[in-house]
Amino acid sequence: MATSTSSAGNSGGDGARAQYVIPFEAAAAEPVARIGGKCAGLAALVGASAPVSPGFAVTTDAFLEMMAVDGLAKEIKGILARLDVNDVRNEAHVSQDIGEAIARRAMPSHIAAAIRSAYARLGTGSTVDAAVAVRSSGTAEDLPDASFAGQGDTYLSIVGGDTVVDKVKKCWASLYTARAISYRAQCRIGHLDVQMAVAVQVMVNARSAGVAMTLDPSNGDRSKIIIESTWGLGETLVSGEVTPDHFMIDKVMLMPITRRISVKDHELVSDPTTRAAVRCKIQGERRAQPSVTDDELQSIARVVKAIERHFGSPQDIEWAIDNTRTESGGVVILQSRPETVWSMKKTQSARANYGTMGVLDTLIAPLLPKK
Repeated sequence: MATSTSSAGNSGGDGARAQYVIPFEAAAAEPVARIGGKCAGLAALVGASAPVSPGFAVTTDAFLEMMAVDGLAKEIKGILARLDVNDVRNEAHVSQDIGEAIARRAMPSHIAAAIRSAYARLGTGSTVDAAVAVRSSGTAEDLPDASFAGQGDTYLSIVGGDTVVDKVKKCWASLYTARAISYRAQCRIGHLDVQMAVAVQVMVNARSAGVAMTLDPSNGDRSKIIIESTWGLGETLVSGEVTPDHFMIDKVMLMPITRRISVKDHELVSDPTTRAAVRCKIQGERRAQPSVTDDELQSIARVVKAIERHFGSPQDIEWAIDNTRTESGGVVILQSRPETVWSMKKTQSARANYGTMGVLDTLIAPLLPKK
């Protein structure tokens, strides 16, 4: 899956570094400003030797060139000038107008060609096009005081170079959805100060999927791992559509301490016939069965523990079980980001203690013997 630094990635074809597409394994040194938070996280996972599905980043260089097509950035600025963040209808109209402005313009042909070329290489020599996920990767994701995770759009089981190009363009447009506009306004982040990269990644044949936190989010206990899972693709869990199975794992023994199995009514799966993500009702006893086995829980715990060790801090991790893979017990890591709630509390606590000690030092200073 190596992506060359030839004309597939730049408009000049002079052998310069690829501007528009960078494979994850070559992107570890790239700044978030160029590949966005999601792609940066995936590149870091590849660098940590975590089991990651292959893919590439469409960089913000491509986004910026798109913004320059026929005065698009100027038109977006004019539309945003009409924005009233206190009016939900106004936000929706502004978002729609910006989306239409982007849709009217064709992606520059050399950028589209670079994306198609990188996508073709994901087929690993097969004559059949790979099914991929196309995910927004914003430059403002996972900030210390604001997380834009979930604000941009994601498209699953996308097949064909032209369709991938179209979905990349839609991911760019999702930078200006009403929810993203509203969230940036709340966080006091300028709408024109953020950019959008895109992750294109081979779909995982997920029998089950979920999230794992390398601490207990209820109390910050770092001796525990919390795993939540459901059948099929994890989007139903992340979106809150299903109540997941819940497991507390001992981080040393890698064994379940507690488990809570839910009734799961439906799942999102990749249909091998239509090669699209489809929603299916779960039938019979499987609805109330655990979506992961104890062996799989142990494999997930082992992988996420290694990721935490590599990054040196608690992690919030998305994973899937792909039974067609033999390495790592079929575990594939989809995303890892630093856990923020307890990390922030620890920082705030340290600052509070420092401040308290400063006051105490001042109060007792006259009582201390002179040196």
